Amino acid sequence: MSQSEDWRAKNVRRMNRFHALRAARAKPAMGFVSQPEPKSIGSFARGRQLIGGNFLFAGYLVEAPNASIWDIEAPASGFVEEIHGFAWLDDLAAVGDYNARHRAQDWIKGWMERYARGKGPGWTPDLTGRRLIRWIHHALFFLSGQETEVSTAFYKTLGQQTIFLARRWQTASPGLPRFEALTGLIYAGLSLVGMEEHVAPAVKALSKECESEIDLEGGIPTRNPEELLEVFTLLTWAAAALSEAGRIAEEAHLAAIERIAPTLRALRHSDGGLARFHGGGRGAEGRLDHALAASGNKTPPGQGLHMGFLRLSAGRTSIIVDAAVPPRVEASFNAHASTLAFELTSGRRPLIVNCGAGGSFGADWRRAGRATPSHSTLGIEGFSSSRLGAKRMIGGHLRELLVDVPDDVRLELRTSEDGGGFVAGHNGYGRTHGLTHIRQIELSKDGRGIAGEDTLATITEADERQFDRMMDKLKLQGIPFQVRFHLHPDVDAEIDMGGAAVSLALKSGEIWVFRHDGRAKMSLERSVYLEKNRLKPRAAKQVVLSAAAMDYATRVRWTLAKAQETPTTLRDLEMDDETLI
Repeated sequence: MSQSEDWRAKNVRRMNRFHALRAARAKPAMGFVSQPEPKSIGSFARGRQLIGGNFLFAGYLVEAPNASIWDIEAPASGFVEEIHGFAWLDDLAAVGDYNARHRAQDWIKGWMERYARGKGPGWTPDLTGRRLIRWIHHALFFLSGQETEVSTAFYKTLGQQTIFLARRWQTASPGLPRFEALTGLIYAGLSLVGMEEHVAPAVKALSKECESEIDLEGGIPTRNPEELLEVFTLLTWAAAALSEAGRIAEEAHLAAIERIAPTLRALRHSDGGLARFHGGGRGAEGRLDHALAASGNKTPPGQGLHMGFLRLSAGRTSIIVDAAVPPRVEASFNAHASTLAFELTSGRRPLIVNCGAGGSFGADWRRAGRATPSHSTLGIEGFSSSRLGAKRMIGGHLRELLVDVPDDVRLELRTSEDGGGFVAGHNGYGRTHGLTHIRQIELSKDGRGIAGEDTLATITEADERQFDRMMDKLKLQGIPFQVRFHLHPDVDAEIDMGGAAVSLALKSGEIWVFRHDGRAKMSLERSVYLEKNRLKPRAAKQVVLSAAAMDYATRVRWTLAKAQETPTTLRDLEMDDETLI
């Protein structure tokens, strides 16, 4: 990080403190004009964990059964941010009983007593918008049975946080945090007495953010599907709040909702979850379908790419492929080296996955999750298709950005009477090895079979010279590479047919069989599945095809098909437990 970046970060923190203290002396709000219906949905299981004194934030579990949430010794800065953002209030509201209400009331009052005067780590625009949304959503949950003195203090700090946000939202991190800040400002301006003057500027600013941050295809610069869902949810909440108050969102705001909805449908697997790419998870259970329904938009996805992803679907099977250039440098702080990686889901059972984002398990897991070997694609041994490089301060954290990324990713769609598919290629290994990765996948019309082909090839004479240099460096032993297929932890995998195939059994009762053409060595190896709200990574397996590129073109073919005895339709009655740790 440069000295100028460090100075800017310190100056932003200093100005946040100044405006927080100034807002604490401002005229408070006196009550609600109106209050939006609570729309944020929490986790019942996480709410029960909180009531029991198990605080799981940012991948850290702190067990403190009799402690206030503000007395916990936080193990990391991310833990502190999640607490001060108050998204956990959704989880307590999801439980909704006496114990849940008691915790919510005690902890909100605790925050007001300690931090309402403009002090503490929660006074940043990134967190204040998120906190305002939750406090307004669950105000009745908190205010029930409270004395006038507490209610007055609650309205006062809501007004002060609104004033702070009105002055500081421009310094919120670009992307999701800024959308949260502006949505929180709109909520507060519409809901609180005396805060109406902040609505019009926030509505206009949100409209400009929609124009600058959401492209014509309904995508965002980070290409993170889960982040796109969060932005979409915030935009629908803000539009609904404005409508309920007798106002209309600006045209650019509504147009952004219309563009994002079909893109999210393209990124939706057949199990209802999102594809896990570029730092995003599958999303909370049911969140995607609920957001799409609330938007009122029913536009289906079109053919071709959506935010750089291609979706193939047939029968019960869906495949989603990362088929575009990775996020640009400034938007790549969560991006992965996942070019041409894919995920596959059958019915409501994920089969082929990417390992996922490991940020909640610490810096080492975060870095590992971003590398090409953590994705279901081809990777040259010791190299990723994009490399991690320059560090930059993003949202108060020092982040590694992607550098030396593929700058030429090409895609050709193919259709036939038997199904559809694609051929795509990227030059992520061109500079280092003179090789282009070309991937071809075809999905049968009934969704029961997938045929794939991965090729490493030189394209130009310059590529051939670079390949020859690498071969000389490796003493003509070949350039080793692997094609990886990471399996969901619920998949039961076994080597079958004397080592010629791998049998993959899903909880639904489906059996899939993986085979290859014999040009590579096949093995079944350990893998991990990284998902939020768990204390540690889940053990999983991966099918690995290992080979070496000896010539200017090296090809590996593979197939994945349902076993013949697997019925075309079946009733998947196996229930999933919502396990957090």
